[in-house]
Amino acid sequence: MTEPQGTTGTVLLTGATGYVGGRLLPRLLARGLGVRCLVRDPARLRIAGAQAVKGDVLDPTSLAAAMAGVGTAYYLIHLMANSRDFESADRDAARNFAKAAREAGVKRILYLGGLGDESDPRLSKHLRSRHEVGRLLGETGVPVIEFRASIVIGAGSFSFELIRTLTNRLPLMIFPRWLGTPVQPIAIDDVLAYLLAALDLPAGPGRVFEIGCPDVTSYGGLIREYARQVGKRRVLIPVPVLTPYLSSLWLSLVTPARAEVGRILIEGLRNSMVVRDPSANTAFDIRPMTVTQAIARAIA
Repeated sequence: MTEPQGTTGTVLLTGATGYVGGRLLPRLLARGLGVRCLVRDPARLRIAGAQAVKGDVLDPTSLAAAMAGVGTAYYLIHLMANSRDFESADRDAARNFAKAAREAGVKRILYLGGLGDESDPRLSKHLRSRHEVGRLLGETGVPVIEFRASIVIGAGSFSFELIRTLTNRLPLMIFPRWLGTPVQPIAIDDVLAYLLAALDLPAGPGRVFEIGCPDVTSYGGLIREYARQVGKRRVLIPVPVLTPYLSSLWLSLVTPARAEVGRILIEGLRNSMVVRDPSANTAFDIRPMTVTQAIARAIA
C-alpha cells in the first residue's frame, strides 16, 4: 500500500493568521502534527504547539529556513488586500514559494484556489490569478494538490459577512446582474475537511479538485436564504444596467473598510463558479453540507 504523502516531515502552514489558515491550524495540531507557520510577524501568532517562523513569500531569502525538514506545505496566501497590483505580487510569491519548496525537498504543496472556467475570455482578473498561482506552484516539479472553491460560507468569511451585513441593514436591495450568476458555494468546515484529508492522499502527481456543496444557487439566492433563516423579509429589485464596478461602489456604503477587496471579488461574481469535475467525490470520503445547512451553521 502506498504511504500517504503527509505522514512524514513537518507541515508548513502559510496564511495562519488568515480566515482559512487560522481555522486549519488547530485542526492540524489536533492530529498531532508538527506545524510550522510562516508569518511576517511571529508576535501575531501565539498558539501552543505551533512554531512561528518569520518570513515573507515576497522575500525568497526568508523561505529556506522555514522550508527545512518540511514534508507538506500549505499555500493559503492571497495578496489581493496587500497590493494594488495583486496579480504581479501573487505571481512572484508563488514562484518564490515553489522554488524554495523544490530546493528544500518538500514532497507536496496543498493550495486553495478558485473555481471558474479558464476558457472563458471574460474570466475576472481575480479568478485568472488564482488559477495562475496553482500552475506556478507546480512549475518547479513539486506535486500540487489544488482545491478550487467558490464562495466560502462561514462566520467571519468576507462573502458571508457581506451577505449578513447587506441583509440586516437593507430591507430594499438593488439587484445587479451579478447577483444572479450561478455559484456553488461551500461551508468553511467542508473546506477544512478537504485540506486535512489531502494529507492522506497517496504519493503521486499533482491534481486539481473542484469542491462545492450539492446545490447550485446565486449570490441573490444566498441573500434570500439568509433572510429566511433569520426571519427578515427583504425585497431585491433587479437593475440590469449596474456593472460590477458600480455595484462595488454601492457596497462600499455598507462595508467601506474593505471596499477594494469587495470590488475585486464582485468582479469575479460575473463568472459562473460551479463544479464541473466531480472527481473530488471519489477521491475523498467527504460529502459537503447543503447551502441551507452551511448558512445555518454560520449563523449559529
